[in-house]
Amino acid sequence: MKLLKLNESPYIGNFALCTNEYILLPSFTPDAVICSFEEELGVKAYRVTVQDSYLVGLLATGNSNGLIVSPYTSRSELDRIEKVVRVERLPSILSAAGNVILANDHAALVHPKLSDHAIEVVEDVLDVNVERGTIAHLKTVGAMGVATNRGVIVNQNITDNEISKLSDLFKLHIGRGTANFGSVLLGSSIIANDQGYVAGSDTTTVEIGRIEDALEL
Repeated sequence: MKLLKLNESPYIGNFALCTNEYILLPSFTPDAVICSFEEELGVKAYRVTVQDSYLVGLLATGNSNGLIVSPYTSRSELDRIEKVVRVERLPSILSAAGNVILANDHAALVHPKLSDHAIEVVEDVLDVNVERGTIAHLKTVGAMGVATNRGVIVNQNITDNEISKLSDLFKLHIGRGTANFGSVLLGSSIIANDQGYVAGSDTTTVEIGRIEDALEL
């Protein structure tokens, strides 16, 4: 476990993402910080941009099989990312893929208004079962949680009915929690894979315990 900032922000999940195969970090990330991410998560990190933005984790989401990015991602950005993993643009006006998709290697929960066509792209590229849903009655499910192949942690205000649906979809334990001293934006505050996690620098000891229990780390 490591606690870090990116761009002087504890909301590292807005800037970065990781899977069991790769880490994507914004192009400004110093070498020492890249090393910290690689040591904790056990996979290689790559500097990229998405939509000419440093908000890589906000505008993209992925798993070991592929990556979904904002529809406004440039061809040159796609070419760079394709050297790391298969990538496709999300065909939707909901351009912040990291905010509207919560995925691991086997399943994905997506924004309730994501189109059938967009869901087909997610299913194909990530090779997962996909369902629409909410977390704590909020549609930005990617911002509300973090999913690995070992566990899922979500906004502590999630309802029992939502937990039941998530558990059925992911076939994993669903834990409630916060990060960054009470933030329910778990997806914006944590990046994780099956080997470890990095949380925002404001995350407390109590929050760390809940994160580790939920993700079985």
